[in-house]
Amino acid sequence: MNTQEPPISVPRSKPERITGIAHVFAAAGYSIGGLRRLWQETAFRHIILLLIFGFGVLAIAGAGFFDYCLLLILFFCLVAVEALNTAIECLVDHLAPQWEEFARDAKDLGSLATMCLLCANGVFLGAVVVRSFVLS
Repeated sequence: MNTQEPPISVPRSKPERITGIAHVFAAAGYSIGGLRRLWQETAFRHIILLLIFGFGVLAIAGAGFFDYCLLLILFFCLVAVEALNTAIECLVDHLAPQWEEFARDAKDLGSLATMCLLCANGVFLGAVVVRSFVLS
């Protein structure tokens, strides 16, 4: 059993609000930071591989421009949900370092959201394949 106390964090003052054009650049920096953090997740790296696979499926199926656009839209939705799922996991791990039922539920629900968008991507790719090879 671990009897070591968690480290005490020193409270920091809230940074000043950034406005104007500087806010746009700051927001872009925050997004890049989020992307760097998300890259650490194996699931995100698998999602990138699935996008490459999806492009391959569309190429083989002779898909059109709008099919590629729809795949990208679904992909960006999947990335957004995976980012939110990772954020939930980070918060839950911070709030509940020991096993808690609410923590399990929060993580399971985030995982469900990601799985739903993975399935949506799969349904779309399946529909393109059926349209290209079965119905034509």
